[in-house]
Amino acid sequence: MAQPVKISGLIITLNEERNIRDCIASLQDVVDEVVVVDSYSTDATPDICREMGARFVQHPFEGHIQQKNYAVDQASYDHVLSLDADERLSPEMADSIRAVKQDWRADGYAFNRLNNYCGQWLPHAWYPDRKTRLWDRRKGRWGGTNPHDKVVLQGTTVKLEGDLLHYPYATVEEHYRQVVQFATVAAHAKYAKGKRASFLIHVLIGPWFKFIKRYIFRLGFLDGYYGFIFSALAAYVNFLKYLRLWELNRHGKQQ
Repeated sequence: MAQPVKISGLIITLNEERNIRDCIASLQDVVDEVVVVDSYSTDATPDICREMGARFVQHPFEGHIQQKNYAVDQASYDHVLSLDADERLSPEMADSIRAVKQDWRADGYAFNRLNNYCGQWLPHAWYPDRKTRLWDRRKGRWGGTNPHDKVVLQGTTVKLEGDLLHYPYATVEEHYRQVVQFATVAAHAKYAKGKRASFLIHVLIGPWFKFIKRYIFRLGFLDGYYGFIFSALAAYVNFLKYLRLWELNRHGKQQ
């Protein structure tokens, strides 16, 4: 029988004092080390990480993908589990990872992510939201387009039981502020890759399709008031992102 693998738990942070304690606590009985890569927080994040026994490293933030790949490089072990500071392992997910440690067979493992929006779970509008977060770093790295990073894996991925619990927004205002920020970052990342936007398809039609997909086809209306708000803001970020890209296509970065 193969020897159990050791896993490095990885988190990136910036002013995450509200979330980081619970995130680290959910990892401690599952992984063999917790590494936090921080982009110079000014709140209590560094003190909490050190108090919780995490290995704490500070590094300038150059983008979500770059920062997460830097964290991967800091791991002591080749098998890594990456969480955002506002995520937690559910008990079922923790059990699944413990089992995998004893019998690692795939190159990576994926989980469904259950999102808590303003204090309410969204099991329709924002689910299953599958994420690959546990993998052999020799087989994959973070990729995608900032700020929407994803693990790009060369090899097999297996879906495991249990949800990754996500607490991204305590208020609608928090979500709205991030919508504006993320839309700008995403538009510039696409522009840098030479992507183009159609005003008709991407700016006018795309956001409506995004809303209908989440609110109607995914049964987001069953999530009540917050199902509607989330679906609407998800469509709005799509609108802002492609409107900004369309403007960049027309006028360049000076706009």
